[in-house]
Amino acid sequence: MNGFFKVPNAVNETVLDYAPNSKEKLALKKALAEARSQVIDIPMYINGQEIRTGNTQAIFPPHDLHHQIGTFHHGNEEHVHMAIEAALAAKPAWENMPWEQRAAIFLKAGELLAGPYRAKMNAATMLAQSKNAYQAEIDSACELIDFLRFNVQYMSEIYADQPSANSKTIWNRLEHRPLEGFTFALTPFNFTAIAGNLPSSMAMMGNVVVWKPAFTQIYSAKVIMEIFMEAGLPDGVINLIFTDGPTTGNVIFNHPDFAGLHFTGSTGVFRGMWNAIGANIHKYKTYPRIVGETGGKDFVLAHRSADIDTTVTALARGAFEYQGQKCSAASRAYIPSNLWPEIKSKLIAEVATMKVGPTEDFRNFVNAVIDEKAFDKITAYIEKAKNDQNAEIICGGQSDKSKGYFIQPTIILAKDPKYVTMCDELFGPVLSIYVYDENDFDHALDLVNTTSEYALTGAVIAQDRYAITQATDYLRHSAGNFYINDKPTGAVVGQQPFGGSRASGTNDKAGSKANLLRWTSTRTIKETLVPIKDYRYPFLSEE
Repeated sequence: MNGFFKVPNAVNETVLDYAPNSKEKLALKKALAEARSQVIDIPMYINGQEIRTGNTQAIFPPHDLHHQIGTFHHGNEEHVHMAIEAALAAKPAWENMPWEQRAAIFLKAGELLAGPYRAKMNAATMLAQSKNAYQAEIDSACELIDFLRFNVQYMSEIYADQPSANSKTIWNRLEHRPLEGFTFALTPFNFTAIAGNLPSSMAMMGNVVVWKPAFTQIYSAKVIMEIFMEAGLPDGVINLIFTDGPTTGNVIFNHPDFAGLHFTGSTGVFRGMWNAIGANIHKYKTYPRIVGETGGKDFVLAHRSADIDTTVTALARGAFEYQGQKCSAASRAYIPSNLWPEIKSKLIAEVATMKVGPTEDFRNFVNAVIDEKAFDKITAYIEKAKNDQNAEIICGGQSDKSKGYFIQPTIILAKDPKYVTMCDELFGPVLSIYVYDENDFDHALDLVNTTSEYALTGAVIAQDRYAITQATDYLRHSAGNFYINDKPTGAVVGQQPFGGSRASGTNDKAGSKANLLRWTSTRTIKETLVPIKDYRYPFLSEE
């Protein structure tokens, strides 16, 4: 690898605001209308070929359950094997392609998304994943563009990082090889950007990929594949399959050429895969790389010195943007007793202004949760809280799935700091709040640190710098992304690398050089320019 080529300096894509009559809003509305006017047929993509099985499943928007927008073709064990074989066949040419040629493909993909595909991608995410226009713009356009641009920059920096200590007769260098085998990307429904980043970050470093998205994200995954293919990605480098989890895992985790897992999803699924990999470790040619970002029970901790409006906004946005279906969503909050009356009043008033409904109506702030399973899980917690003496619903609590999976933004006041909704990850528009004694900040810190098994994101809100310092130190292992006087969501590629530890994952920081390094296997090369031709050292002399 060489350092002769300098890639363009990465810059964050500008987030468009979709103001009334703006060019981007008109384009997005047109794309939404076009997508709603047809039922598209979505094949798997293996070795660059469209694979249709005839075993299809219909796709409906979560907010419009009676309007079909697509069908996708289910695969089986045979298709997992086909994807692996295609990846391994593509591997020699792909890993030997000069890195700057790989970079050009993904830079082009980023520009295609920034330009001609932007409205189509955002419309797909709005319809199939029920994201409002602004949330889709941040995710499926800007964040994925940023991942592609910044990862290319990080790749070039990795290749340019060479040993600085050399002698006149020795030349030392590093070769950052791709992993030996194929890699597996398993991506979630809630972020189109993650669905694009997990397979592309591995492929960028010369790896070949089998990619399985969540079924509820397939509609926009198709657009990602269209972009990659138009950008010039060779056949077989990334293979997109729609197979069930157990079938996929049984084939992949028993294959001797399995070399790496890139995952975002639930903690339970991740632990299950890790266990399967461990049980099969003797079968693999190399020890697989395992990178996972999983669940969260993310917190907002307000100090008695906190600004009230800052706290209210952090809670409102942090808890209810994208219906709380973010790994980073604020789902538990600790509010001091001196501020609670005013925060309660203002927060309830703010939530009352949030409109709930379909994404196509741009006035709606909250849309539908992803599917019936999620709806039933979340509403079960709400119904339990309605009849529990340790909890009080102070806002929301209503739901309806007759037309779409709609749940009103809900706030639960927990009388017990270890109440179930203060501990469990709900992944929905539910915020649980515990009010603590304003004079016992130490106790609040301990509750934040010990209540949940997760450690993904968290925020402290305070004007007292001693309190900020204390919280930053005490909670150092409680959140991989820690925010001061802000909501615990909204990490930006290139600014706040994202990931957590404890039960929240391996903390390999998506959107950073550290993540890309996980997809390389470094070889040290020492070349002796003037070789020594006598084994004897000077100390052997008798004199």
